[in-house]
Amino acid sequence: MLALAREAAELAVARIESLPDESAWDGEFKEGLERLLLESPPEEGRPAEEVLRQAVADILPMTTRLDHPRCFGFVPSEPTWPGVVADFLASAWNVNACTWLVASGPSQVELVVLDWFRRWLGYPDSSGGLLTSGGSAACVDAFVAAREVAGKPARPSVYMSDQSHSAQARAAVIVGVGREAIREVPTDGAFRLDMGALARAVAEDRAAGFTPLAICANAGTSSTGAIDPLHAMADFCQAEGIWLHVDAAYGGFAAITEKGSELLSGIERADSVGLDPHKWLFQPYEVGCLLVKDVRTLERVFGFSTTVLQDTVWGANHPNLDDRGLQLSRSFRALKIWMSIQTFGMSAFRRAVSKGMELAKRAELYIRESRTLELQAPASLGMVCMRVNPEGAGLEEETLEDVNREVLARLFWDDRAFVSSTSLHGTFSLRFCIINHSTGWDDVRETLEAMERFGKDALA
Repeated sequence: MLALAREAAELAVARIESLPDESAWDGEFKEGLERLLLESPPEEGRPAEEVLRQAVADILPMTTRLDHPRCFGFVPSEPTWPGVVADFLASAWNVNACTWLVASGPSQVELVVLDWFRRWLGYPDSSGGLLTSGGSAACVDAFVAAREVAGKPARPSVYMSDQSHSAQARAAVIVGVGREAIREVPTDGAFRLDMGALARAVAEDRAAGFTPLAICANAGTSSTGAIDPLHAMADFCQAEGIWLHVDAAYGGFAAITEKGSELLSGIERADSVGLDPHKWLFQPYEVGCLLVKDVRTLERVFGFSTTVLQDTVWGANHPNLDDRGLQLSRSFRALKIWMSIQTFGMSAFRRAVSKGMELAKRAELYIRESRTLELQAPASLGMVCMRVNPEGAGLEEETLEDVNREVLARLFWDDRAFVSSTSLHGTFSLRFCIINHSTGWDDVRETLEAMERFGKDALA
């Protein structure tokens, strides 16, 4: 085990060191990987070192390298090395962070980490929650709590903006909201939820016999980084008696910076907030988080006692984290967060998060000055959206979409960077999400220059 772990660590470090010189993406078609990997399991084993080397050579490289300094697609993530080691330790110690009896030390560490999060958001002492697999699971747990608070209505409805992540609609379906009762509320020119449209949708649904279950706000949409009007939505939910859930999976950890805290003002008024430390808190996959303003709302829903768990009476009056969400068996997700922050300190994390916002703003300025690129959505948090649309070209929208699709393909195949696209009120757009802590301005600038170059080629 020592020899194998030593070799694995050396290979991991070598990969990190060589990453900037490689492409941010590599992959293979299904047929090619089947020829390489589809076989019956061996009856007899083979040397572990040989298995390790095959995994490193044939499997692990076939991915989007989300920690690459030029990975700007989707929402990338660059994990800290203490976080990687922490996952190794949590697996080696075989921790099940389910109850106080089974894992008192890990449970306390999770409570510490959750307390850090609630303080960063400005949540009260009554708040609490748990770490989850990600924002999708956090949203399901939140909607279950909202359903119980609403009295399990027969015809529930849920509201979210047309920029919201599909995880929220999926969570609504899981808790029993019909697809026909999931309302996508229009957004304004800044891709923020339209409060007038929201009020009309709720009033119409109440008149039709629906019971509004929850309203979802975005604290950093996955397309543009837009932040919904949190205070206005909190006022509305308070007046209407509706649960307010904030999806801060991507943007929530901007709250650790002074600028981010200002931008996210109002998040502390939500009934629940979902966060993803495996995004802008630089942790290895997977770790999400749900915080609710009153932790008892979770415990009333998820707390059960069964005979096989009756021994968990040891530790009475101590929190059993399995009583707060859908999982009983739970990995020790908190250790990587705790070890990372203890190792580097909060100042390093603040600098890293601030750097992402600064680079996005700098990219916006570059795009505004470019004669080839056109800004589609200004920098918000760590995101900025644009497209190729040369000055004076007078291209039709259909032609522009074809050009930008070609630019995206050229970036994909011919450049080291990885960029993804989105649709903004029907317009095909290219988007940068700039949150990796190793990304520098040269990485951003050279990728923008490549977009300009490929755009000119496409129009030639």
